[in-house]
Amino acid sequence: MRFILTCLLAFSFLIQDASLGHRPHLFGIAHVAFHVGNINRTESFYENILGYQQPFLLDDEQDKPTIGFVKVNDFQYVELFRGDEQAPGQLDHFALYTDNLTAMSAYLHALGMYIAKDIHKGRTGNPFLTIRDPDGHFVEIVQYASNSMTAQSQGKFMSVSRVSDHISHVGIVINSVDLAMKFYRDALGFREFARGGGTEGHPGWIELQLPDGGDYIKLIISSGATVPTNPKSENYMGLASADVRRAADVLRSRTKVSLNISVSAQNRDGLPAHLDLVDPDGAHIEIAEPIGAGSMQHPMHSQ
Repeated sequence: MRFILTCLLAFSFLIQDASLGHRPHLFGIAHVAFHVGNINRTESFYENILGYQQPFLLDDEQDKPTIGFVKVNDFQYVELFRGDEQAPGQLDHFALYTDNLTAMSAYLHALGMYIAKDIHKGRTGNPFLTIRDPDGHFVEIVQYASNSMTAQSQGKFMSVSRVSDHISHVGIVINSVDLAMKFYRDALGFREFARGGGTEGHPGWIELQLPDGGDYIKLIISSGATVPTNPKSENYMGLASADVRRAADVLRSRTKVSLNISVSAQNRDGLPAHLDLVDPDGAHIEIAEPIGAGSMQHPMHSQ
């Protein structure tokens, strides 16, 4: 059933020729959203351990927090969605940002791609649309507005104690390389720059860089199991650091509680040193040294 659903989602759009015109820009990762059991507890982890600040918070009709926003830099956030006992730690979606959302919507419609929710204004004031990849991952495309909450916090809430000032990548599990490549490479314009792992000549992962910036996604190719053994740790967020060993020392110094941190040196695939840790909900966070995929670029426009 999952394979059939995957195929239907993947072929809900048709890649056509160059007559569709120029693809609008996709500059980088705007945010990564996780489900959490307790927003205040998880936000405290991001603030006290990772060094981030929360510029704003969205409440429900009973004035209970529903979405917490952790600021990484002026263009990137981590969103914390209030979940339940089944959801904490799991990736809800990730977002990319453009400078022309109207053109992006027209481009996606011209492809015949299924748009889960077309352009509408979010509660933070930024317009966005939502699409879904062949494996069911929700991908938002956002355009920063000059009168939004993110614009009002520009230049603020960026402590020097941040363990990283850049979300470099997002890791997601996929089942079919061909379908994922048609979606991310052929439709959205991502560029492959690395692959490795796996057995018998088949890759275990593929890294694809955004078409107009240095951020990237890592496609983690499923071994064939219907359900990942640990969905909390399969999909993850990647932060950039010039020195992960120093980052690990800093993290350990900020708490009296033992953190579940694993530090790895450069491995057989030639990947740089990185460390892995989990937040209070079990979400996987990777902090890695640069891999030379290209420097992060920002569009010349105001949020």
